[in-house]
Amino acid sequence: MFRSTTSRRAIVALFAATAGLGLSSCGSDDKDTASSGSDTSSSAECKPATIAFFGPKTGDAANLGLNIVGGVKVAVDKFNAEHPDCKVTTKDFDSQGDPEKATPLAAQVINDKSIIGVVGPTFSGESDATGPAFAEAGLVTVSSSATNPDLTTNGWKTFHRILGNDATQSPAAAKYIKDNLKSKKAFVVDDASEYGKGIADGVAKDLGDLVVGTDTVQVKQTDFGPTVTKIKASGADALWYGGYYAEAGLLAKQLRAAGWKGYFVSGDGSNDPGFVEAAGKAAAKDARLTCPCGAATPEFTADYEKANPGKKPGTYSAEGFDAATILLDGIGEGKSTRSDLLDYVNAYDKPGLTKQLKFDDKGEVAEVVIYAFKVDDAGEIVLDTEIK
Repeated sequence: MFRSTTSRRAIVALFAATAGLGLSSCGSDDKDTASSGSDTSSSAECKPATIAFFGPKTGDAANLGLNIVGGVKVAVDKFNAEHPDCKVTTKDFDSQGDPEKATPLAAQVINDKSIIGVVGPTFSGESDATGPAFAEAGLVTVSSSATNPDLTTNGWKTFHRILGNDATQSPAAAKYIKDNLKSKKAFVVDDASEYGKGIADGVAKDLGDLVVGTDTVQVKQTDFGPTVTKIKASGADALWYGGYYAEAGLLAKQLRAAGWKGYFVSGDGSNDPGFVEAAGKAAAKDARLTCPCGAATPEFTADYEKANPGKKPGTYSAEGFDAATILLDGIGEGKSTRSDLLDYVNAYDKPGLTKQLKFDDKGEVAEVVIYAFKVDDAGEIVLDTEIK
């Protein structure tokens, strides 16, 4: 997923939460794949190292980046507690999800020789803009959320993602609208961003003859009156919105105020409490949000809240944990250079918190799942069902 309207299409999709996992122990001859999936047998010595987070911590889509940062902190805190003589430091680089801001930041990361691995980039636009530089530097990146299919067709040996690409969420969302919501007439709206338009075009294609109308709005738009009028006039019983939570919430609020009774459906860009805040609980009630992410387990939630006081895990928090764990497992097994850690990640094949973590030769994850969520009466975003 990404915010830019100047980069190639991107979305985000996918995450299945399973049992909580621990981290590897340096210098052990044992294998512990029941917790973090880390193989701790190694003849190499674990050495202190630095990894980076690359993505938004501020800006319109900051919540999604901060969720990942929180998951990374859970993983690093556990690793450091178990490796007092081999601690890992993290450095955060706030790109705001903007490819133009990301490009000079990538140079900073690359020039910091202490950094041997990156969790990120978070969005596809910034991944597209920085991928060539990371590849040339041989610096491994593991993204929790960048899903543009083209990102793995560039020949970059350094790029990896731990969730399915854009081609997975659109057909799943369309299937959910048709089979689960039993829609007979659907309207499709996008926010003109590469992410929003990309996923909306995909959903519209897969909905086929069910689509009775389409419209385009803009990022940062606040008055959706003309779009609301079109949706009501179309007779649609379901709306797909391709965009982010701020605008999605306002559109839902204005639709309900105008008396529209259909299903409001959106994707991972809207799967955030910010959607409910923008819409209000009454207007957000029963909205459906698809995502490549599942509900956090109680074990992970407890660990997350301990590592991030006052905060709860959100979309891609568990993926952030998994991405960091892959890098930490390598460090725990004595991988202390960029080239060694890259080779380690390319060959990684262990159970993670969200799924089996294994990459093909392009950096795509082997296992893909998509979930649908809904907003309950209390305004909480809760798991509805896995979309098979």
